[in-house]
Amino acid sequence: QTHDCLSTQFSGEPTSYTRFSIARQTDGDNSHVEMNLAADEEEGGEIGKSEHLHASMPPPRRNGKNLCFIIMAAVLLLLIGFLIGYLSYRGRMQRVNRCPDGSGNCEMTPTASYFSDDGMEEEEVPRPPILYWPELRNMLSSKLSAARLEANLRQREGRNSFEAGKFEDESTASYIHDQFTSFRLDDVWNDEHYVRLQDKGSNKNQVFIIEDGQEELESPDAYVAYSKSGTVTGKPIYVNYGRKEDFQTMRNMRVPMNGTIIIFRAGKITLAEKVANARKEGAVGALMYLGPSNDKKADSYVPFGHAHLGTGDPFTPGFPSFNHTQFPPVESSGLPQIPVQTISREAATKLFGKMDGEKCLEEWTAGIMGCKVKVSSSSKMTVKLTVNNVLVDRKILNIFGVIKGFEEPDRYVVLGAQRDSWGPGVAKAGVGTAILLELAHVISDIVKNDGYKPRRSIIFASWSAGEYGAVGATEWLEGYSTTLHAKAFTYINLDTAVLGSRDLKISASPLLYSLLETTMKRVKDPAKDSEYLHSRVGSNWMEKIVPLDLDNAAFPFLAYSGIPVVSFGFYNEGDEYPFLGTTEDTLANLKEKTDKLYPLMRTAAEVAGQIALRLTHDHELFLDFDRYSVELLSFQEKLWPFNPNVKELGLTLNWLYFARGDFQRAADTLRRDIENSDRENRIVRRALNDRMMKVEYDFLSPYLSPKDAPFRHIFFGRGSHTLQSLLENLQQLAVNKASVDVNELKEQLALATWTIKGAANALVGDIWNTDNEI
Repeated sequence: QTHDCLSTQFSGEPTSYTRFSIARQTDGDNSHVEMNLAADEEEGGEIGKSEHLHASMPPPRRNGKNLCFIIMAAVLLLLIGFLIGYLSYRGRMQRVNRCPDGSGNCEMTPTASYFSDDGMEEEEVPRPPILYWPELRNMLSSKLSAARLEANLRQREGRNSFEAGKFEDESTASYIHDQFTSFRLDDVWNDEHYVRLQDKGSNKNQVFIIEDGQEELESPDAYVAYSKSGTVTGKPIYVNYGRKEDFQTMRNMRVPMNGTIIIFRAGKITLAEKVANARKEGAVGALMYLGPSNDKKADSYVPFGHAHLGTGDPFTPGFPSFNHTQFPPVESSGLPQIPVQTISREAATKLFGKMDGEKCLEEWTAGIMGCKVKVSSSSKMTVKLTVNNVLVDRKILNIFGVIKGFEEPDRYVVLGAQRDSWGPGVAKAGVGTAILLELAHVISDIVKNDGYKPRRSIIFASWSAGEYGAVGATEWLEGYSTTLHAKAFTYINLDTAVLGSRDLKISASPLLYSLLETTMKRVKDPAKDSEYLHSRVGSNWMEKIVPLDLDNAAFPFLAYSGIPVVSFGFYNEGDEYPFLGTTEDTLANLKEKTDKLYPLMRTAAEVAGQIALRLTHDHELFLDFDRYSVELLSFQEKLWPFNPNVKELGLTLNWLYFARGDFQRAADTLRRDIENSDRENRIVRRALNDRMMKVEYDFLSPYLSPKDAPFRHIFFGRGSHTLQSLLENLQQLAVNKASVDVNELKEQLALATWTIKGAANALVGDIWNTDNEI
């Protein structure tokens, strides 16, 4: 009849149909209406012969004019209603990109999948109220409580030690597990590892001065884990901080160091690095004391420490310690192989007083009167060191809780804090643990009670055996390495977040620089309520970023697993907290050292919380991959002066420069892909985010074994494969050509070039888009 109506209205024979096709696109959220007016006959064909649907039609009847009008009106109303609904839907989706602060970066909280499990499109379900980023940020700030942080920190009061695997550590682990459960996290679980640690023996370690007789210098309760046990004797030599440049100064002074006991002060680099440098010079033992402090009480304190040049269990290098009955017959090459002990500053002062050799350089004195570099050639004075440490096997527990993402639960941010300490550990472990619990409480409350639906998951982790070199964190990374590098895209370290109040110490992956800066511009400075943290660090804050050291739990995440990290805290530059790692790391001493302890903790929690929430809120991951282009260009500029030296060897740096250019072009390509993509297409958005989150991992050199060289990152790792090691070799080439191994230099250039080239190829995406000409 519709056909008859049309024929009647247009006074002609029916020659075509008007077909309406109403469909939804399955590659996105946007719906559309197709209205095809089909002529249905081929050009030049016979008039009145329809090629589709019907070949012929009966003669029209002209007595249904009223019915025709009704049918046409119904069709038009249907079309108008559909178009109104479509335009309303489009307007609502466009409003997602407009937010109250005018930034254009606000995102709508996802509530339901666009697709069902079988890939078919689902009907849209009602959504809860939209949470824009400024609203979420303010909600976090309003809910963080300094009073709860104080209550959590006071859990460590009245306890003398939280040594890994012992009662107090396990008791705290149980408490954290119960707290996570009470916060209604989506899942809470333990991760057990059986590790080999070192404990002090039944007899104390001792240091003697031997001259005319034997005089005990000190027999402290503190010890250095993974030191070699035994007794050694040698002449004492003081080498400042024990850095490579300090040992070079001693070589320039022609001071023989073979067979000596090296003394150095704490600071600048880790104890393990100091000991490794001493061992290279042929030392038979090493002593370390705390550096200068304005607090005279610290003169008698002896710090604990570890001498393993690495992280994790040194007796299961490269793989996890899950089974305590099957320790492999291997050990880490980072073990020191010489006895090591810490002493007090009082003992160091007494030792210097017995030495009669050259006085220390002015910059080496470290506030100690009578500082000497060595004993005279005629002196018979020596130092005897006895270490009685013993190896023990212990079970340690890592505690986890998770808030699962609603859109991409298999992508997650990890917030972590060390739980164990040799002493009370208020600053070392207590502050970080208190912040971890507060963030778990507040973020869970926002999700459960305020309607926030994070796109991605947030994992809260409490590590054990951090004092021994991030053992708990590293064993977890080793145990799940194949999964974590593809799913965890940021680690936020909460350890030692407050050691002072005047200055900020920041360590981070370049991928997180922009997010850090944005965050600091939105978090109030607790010392000046009218200002933000960014005003404290200044516009050149990136130049002051501190490289991660081996004792930072974030280090293995970045250098071993290739996961972007950030570590953030308050301290007093030039006046370090002297009680860290000692039995005097108490709440009273920390409060004496820091103004506004709890407001500072709350601020650190707000920084960490904003970073975690922003990374789980936005459609696009807030990872600044362009920053690595800047880092590579900066490195290239450092290489330019050595072009002539390399050319003399018949080599060239051009291939390395070309690889850097490829990475720059790949980053530009990804940025264009992001700008031109459909932000509402989940499949495309996930693919682009995956390319961003893999940037860090792609800077792990693929040409090295994780077992032999676990820290494979060419920017932040340890070993000859790093860009820093290449630069040092080129510097040595300019000074003394004969001292450089040309084959090693060739290998360094090749590894660096192809690692950067591989990162560029991965950033581009599909294999057919890569530039294979270098």
